[in-house]
Amino acid sequence: MKRIFLCTLLLMSLLPLAAKPKFGQQPRLVVGIVVDQMRWDYLSRYYDSFEKGGFRRLIDEGYSCDNCLINYLPTITAIGHTSAYTGTTPALHGICGNNFYVDGRKVYCTADSTVQGVGTKSNKGKMSPRNMLATTIGDQLRMHTDFRSKVIGVSYKDRAAILPAGHSANAAFWLDPKIQQFVTSTYYMQALPEWAASLNSRLAENEAVRAAGDSIGYKPLCGTITTDMAIAALEGERLGKGKTPDMLCVSYSQTDVIGHEWGTRGQRTDDAYLQLDRDLARLLAALDRNVGKGKYLLFLTADHAACHNRAYLSSHHLPTGRWMSSDIKKQAEAYVAERLRATAPVISDELDYRFFLDRASIARQGLDYEEVKATLMEFLRSQPHVSCVIDFERAAQQSIPPILRDRALMGYHYRRSGDILVVLDPGYYTHGTWSSPGWTTHGSWNPYDSHIPLLFFGWNVPHGATSREVHITDIAPTICQMLHIQQPSACIGEPIIF
Repeated sequence: MKRIFLCTLLLMSLLPLAAKPKFGQQPRLVVGIVVDQMRWDYLSRYYDSFEKGGFRRLIDEGYSCDNCLINYLPTITAIGHTSAYTGTTPALHGICGNNFYVDGRKVYCTADSTVQGVGTKSNKGKMSPRNMLATTIGDQLRMHTDFRSKVIGVSYKDRAAILPAGHSANAAFWLDPKIQQFVTSTYYMQALPEWAASLNSRLAENEAVRAAGDSIGYKPLCGTITTDMAIAALEGERLGKGKTPDMLCVSYSQTDVIGHEWGTRGQRTDDAYLQLDRDLARLLAALDRNVGKGKYLLFLTADHAACHNRAYLSSHHLPTGRWMSSDIKKQAEAYVAERLRATAPVISDELDYRFFLDRASIARQGLDYEEVKATLMEFLRSQPHVSCVIDFERAAQQSIPPILRDRALMGYHYRRSGDILVVLDPGYYTHGTWSSPGWTTHGSWNPYDSHIPLLFFGWNVPHGATSREVHITDIAPTICQMLHIQQPSACIGEPIIF
């Protein structure tokens, strides 16, 4: 027995353990990277094609969580970015989609009419994080250091720069594709810093950028100029050179735009990830040069993944198909009109497989809300390739698989998420508005949408990997624990032990 005990102790000593820095020890800089629509299996698919300085360096020197899952529904861009940095889900952080309703009023996740654009005169600049209800890693870092730490967000998409950086960020910069310039809003500042204006001047002179025009999001070049902006912020703001840790949040969005248009397979997607690999290598080299190897803490993840294109799946006899949500909505209205004699629409909208009922219209017609909802659910259950229809308010009591119940509840905010959630059969997804034959999308609970990469790298991160299930909401508490700062205000995740 003694021999078994000693052997057990020896084996335990060989297991990779989380680095435990002493209190007071912190990295100079925290870098968060989100690759929009990146599937976990892309790490292995492209591994042999990656160069040594980008993704391969993160994999070969860092720590990989190979079973990181999104633990809410729906799996949508704005939600993913917010959940990674707040450590919580829409039920608590309130960002319930790229678009959602707040007390019956439709809103874009970062739209803010009280601010003005800086660097642009268009509505593209009228953005802020005010719709987000929880704090982020960066907010906690700023508070912990009495706001001496700098936090900056950079991305092509406004929501991907603003939401990760948080409420108290020093700045967030995103691209206005109409003018091919990085912009911000008066929520952060009154004028662009000199280093940002200088980069914009170089973009204006860049022939490739000018040729791309407002379609630059469809090109790998979009990731290259995002990297340019991230490095400009790193150097212009002297991030990682102060007495307290700073944070840089970088989100790559071209992978999502390209993926939606041309799918998860093909030359365009291959080109996007191989160029991103080169851009990552360039970013890591800049971090080494400006901050120092081993002196910054970095994580890389995705906001969601994506389903393979239905043409690709069906050509190999795999189950797939499309769900025409706009047609279903019209048919649902007709069904309610016939059954309950409704004389006006009862559905405000359908967003991300969720139906938002128009309670005001229902009340004006003298209809019963619960009866209308039950009638709609009856109709939706009768539709082909619908595997489950969930009443958000009663999901905890419904006879549905626990994984669907739990993820629906974690994605449900009673004032913002709508009333009914539709879960489709595996491989089926809404058709959307894209016309490309390679088109695909995301939003479901299935592994192809919810299984995402999660890599940690740098300061006090050992080399290794785990297949233990972790969640997107575990990122924020892991980083906060390593920094020895408080978790974000609505955090529900658990720190990951390396």
